[in-house]
Amino acid sequence: MSYGNKIIPSVPKFTEFKDYTSSQVLQMHTPHLLQKQHKQDLVLSSDYSMEVEPSKKYTLQSAHLQLTGHQSEVYCVKYSPNGEYLITAGFDKKILIWDIYNNCTNIGVLGSHKNAILDIAWQYDGVRLFTASADKTVQIWDMETYLPLKKLKGHQSYVNCCYPSKRGQDLLATGGDEGYTKVWDLRTRKLAFEIQGKYPITSVCFTENGERLYTGCLDNIIRCYDVRKQEIEYTLDNHTDTVTGLAISNDGSYLLSNSMDMTVRTFDIRPYVQGKNRQVRVFTGATANTAEKNLLRCAWSHDDSYVSAGSADKNVYIWDFNSKKVIHKLGGHQGTVNETAFSPKDKLIASASNDKTVIIGEIPEVTL
Repeated sequence: MSYGNKIIPSVPKFTEFKDYTSSQVLQMHTPHLLQKQHKQDLVLSSDYSMEVEPSKKYTLQSAHLQLTGHQSEVYCVKYSPNGEYLITAGFDKKILIWDIYNNCTNIGVLGSHKNAILDIAWQYDGVRLFTASADKTVQIWDMETYLPLKKLKGHQSYVNCCYPSKRGQDLLATGGDEGYTKVWDLRTRKLAFEIQGKYPITSVCFTENGERLYTGCLDNIIRCYDVRKQEIEYTLDNHTDTVTGLAISNDGSYLLSNSMDMTVRTFDIRPYVQGKNRQVRVFTGATANTAEKNLLRCAWSHDDSYVSAGSADKNVYIWDFNSKKVIHKLGGHQGTVNETAFSPKDKLIASASNDKTVIIGEIPEVTL
């Protein structure tokens, strides 16, 4: 793996297993393969800003590719910031690394957690990875060496979510089942402050500038905190059941939320918008299984034109942001879809499921 001129040495920093493989699946009777036609490189400047050299492009030859190897439910899937690697994790406590444009080869398995991994998050420059676990800890990984850097301890129950800041202070937010939201200073790798709540925290995310922190909760309410003042700025109470996923749009203007009330909603979070009446769109179609109580996440496409979410009906739902229409309902899974992730540079979407697999699919062109 390389980031510009930074080459990750091919030494056994992780374990490789032959039974972690990618396999073809047939959808609409169409065989398919990923092909590497060209390549884009991630360049890290001295101030860690990220640029993509747009000289080359990847394409997917046809419909879908299935990744197998997890031994139990897959809860998490995330593309690396440069779009060339995929990280998956779940109940089997393993973190699998996939080389997307090399036939989706599994290049390694990381492991340090003692219980299920419930959430993963990349640092925006791709140098570090964060994993939140039911073992009550959060692990920080160095993705240039594949070595664990620090295990953050302090939660008294499952850690359901984690999210790093992109700008401003170098912070990591985590949410626990005991009701605490903890904010860690990644420079010192120590707790900066914590916010006590009455109910389990199910999702967290920072705004683009890192000045505000949003939390989703078992009590159906989304809370916005002023990070500097460490106090609530406003709440969003539009959902009628547990908020299971939050995501900020890439332009920083909107908050996306998924809930067990079987709606996906967007809120205008721009600073000049006043009051609680921030809801702008409601997306319907995806379902939730209250018996499973899985935390179904949500995601934005890289250009913010589409949104997506997991669903208990085994499908991947993709909505057009402006029209609110379901433009794609992608099948292939045999269990609940827990998380989806759009590629940051290509028209690809990945989905993680209770059926122990991950599917990568090309998003078909659509005319509205």
